Order: sequence, then C-alpha cells, then structure tokens
Amino acid sequence: MFDTATLSTPLSFRMRPTAPARQPAAVSPSAPAIGHWLAAALDELDYGIVLLLDDMHVSHINDAAAVELDENHPLSIAAGQLCAGSARETALLAEAVAAASGRGIRRLLTLGEDGRRASVSVVPLDAADAGPRAVLVVLEKRAVCESLSVHGFARSCGLTGAETRVLVALCSGSPPSQTAEDLGVAVSTVRSQIGSIRQKTGAASIRALVRQVAVLPPVKGVLRKMGRPESTAGALRPA
Repeated sequence: MFDTATLSTPLSFRMRPTAPARQPAAVSPSAPAIGHWLAAALDELDYGIVLLLDDMHVSHINDAAAVELDENHPLSIAAGQLCAGSARETALLAEAVAAASGRGIRRLLTLGEDGRRASVSVVPLDAADAGPRAVLVVLEKRAVCESLSVHGFARSCGLTGAETRVLVALCSGSPPSQTAEDLGVAVSTVRSQIGSIRQKTGAASIRALVRQVAVLPPVKGVLRKMGRPESTAGALRPA
C-alpha cells in the first residue's frame, strides 16, 4: 500500500535540497607577504634583474644580479643609482630607461669593452596609475646552462660522474679536444662518453644535447648573495 498523502505532497516539499557546506572565508595575503613572495620568485630566476623606479633609482635587485654586478660587469650601483662604466654609456642607459618609463619602449643595449662587454634588456612595466612606468633591467646570462640544472639533468638521465663532467664541459662551450685536455683523458675516451650521453638522453647531436640542457628550468642553490647594496631595499623586499 502506498501512502497517498505522501504521493500527493508536491515534490518540491518532499525533496528538500541539502544546504551547501559552509566554506572557510578566504584570507587575502597581506601586502608585505605578497612583496616577500614576489622577491623570492625573482630570486629563483636565472637572469639578473634590477628594478628601477624614478629614473635610475634601484628599488630591488635579485640574487642573480647581486652576483653578476661585480668588478667584471660594465654596470654597477653607486649611491642607489644604476650606472655604467663611462659617462657616455651611463647616458645611453639613462636614455633607454627614460624611453621605457615615459613611452613604453623596449631596448637592448651592449655595454662595456673587451672582456667586460655585456648585453642588457631595458623593459618597461605597465603603469599602476597615470604616473611613469617602473623599468626592469635584465642582465644577460653568463653561462648557457645553469650548473645545478646540468647536474640535476645528469642524475635524471643516469649519467656517470665522468659523463657528467663531460656534459658540463660541453655546455660551457668546450669542444671534445679541449674537454679531453682539461679532464686529462684521451679524445677517444671523451667521444665514447659523448656517445653514451647521447644514447641515455636521446640527443641526436652535441648541439641538440646542449640545447636540451640550455632550456631546462633553473635549479638554484640555497646559498644566496649575503651582501646587498643598501640601496636595493625596495618595496619588494620588506624589512
């Protein structure tokens, strides 16, 4: 027997939807926390990055740039300002930064002489308001392949210690003959190891092998540049 009272009850009353579970309120991170994360993210990049505000004033410098801007680099930081090795190049850099900040123009500059030559990219950032844009100065990489990335790649492919040393040499631009001389082994030994490396990595050639490593994401060490210029204590690195 069916309960006719139940059957005559409208379905909307008999099937009451279950109230959705209450979700915890989202907690928005504070501005200092976001600044800390952004600074940490910049520090993981394998390119040196200098953030400029108000023309040449250095607001932030990441770990890679803190290492790169040594006595061999054509750029330096003095009194909180980014400057080049000569008045002429400092003027060229200032002109590029002004064009980026005021008109949103990107430029690539090559600075320095002889062994101190380096290229930098001057990149405008979108303006947060109607004011001038912040500007990124991105330094070139000194090495095609980041050291820890090379060793991580070697471990993942099962390379031996000797093969890893050969891979490091190849990624630094050394030909097999120079690699053999540097490692104190015969050229035939290096060529045999290169063949083994190519077999384990699936690379069709040395060029393809180096490219595999060059495009790897950086694996940065936990040790950081201890000393930073005081002028780099900007908004991205809260006290």
